[in-house]
Amino acid sequence: MAAPDFKVVIPARYGSTRLPGKPLLEIAGKSLLRHVYERARASMAAEIVVATDDERIVGACESFGADVLLTDAAHHSGSERIVEVIAARGWKDDTLVVNLQGDEPCMPSVLIDQVARDLAARPSVGMATLACPITDTETLFDPHTVKVVTDATGSALYFSRAPIPWHRDEFMRSTKSLPGTVRFLRHIGLYGYRAGFLKRFVQWPAAPLEVAESLEQLRCLWNGEAIRVSIAERESGPGVDTAADLKRALAYLALEGA
Repeated sequence: MAAPDFKVVIPARYGSTRLPGKPLLEIAGKSLLRHVYERARASMAAEIVVATDDERIVGACESFGADVLLTDAAHHSGSERIVEVIAARGWKDDTLVVNLQGDEPCMPSVLIDQVARDLAARPSVGMATLACPITDTETLFDPHTVKVVTDATGSALYFSRAPIPWHRDEFMRSTKSLPGTVRFLRHIGLYGYRAGFLKRFVQWPAAPLEVAESLEQLRCLWNGEAIRVSIAERESGPGVDTAADLKRALAYLALEGA
């Protein structure tokens, strides 16, 4: 199935507790944000907009030809920033919008197309995302790695930083290997939305589970809405939250020849 007509919005906030000015940090000769933008450019997106809260990022985007919108600094999330873009550009409620986070310089463009395609194929669903298999216990038990459990149809049941599902019998015996009788999935932080759904989403108050896990997508499940989860067509590269992540991303890009 060909990629449908869709937009990409890249939320890029200047402030970061662990990496101040993160979008403008240089990696492999380019700013982190430019790498992200070029990933979007390599996709089938009809339009790409960077949504930021800082004039320095506006200037950087203009230097490499990216369409950029300076959004309200009071926004609490990338989702709220995207909704401002939707309003400013007059996108209709049925517009498909992919949220490519501004700290994902190694996101394969095929996954951007995939999440848009998966959402387009399910008109009754407002939100879609991706996951990939977990094959080692270190990843499963890492609280920085978000895990997801789905039902038989591929709809999300829950997202957590904890190791889920918890195989009671096997893990009581040992946590050194993964049981082969159940699937463990790592969530990939790439989202597709219908614009009308996202406008409703940001009006809902933060859900208790969302606050506890620090995972915004749980707000959707809390309010009884479905999230489609597909298995990614290929592995995604590392996102960047810390200085160590920058080194991992640099190594990944070097292998790609970027």
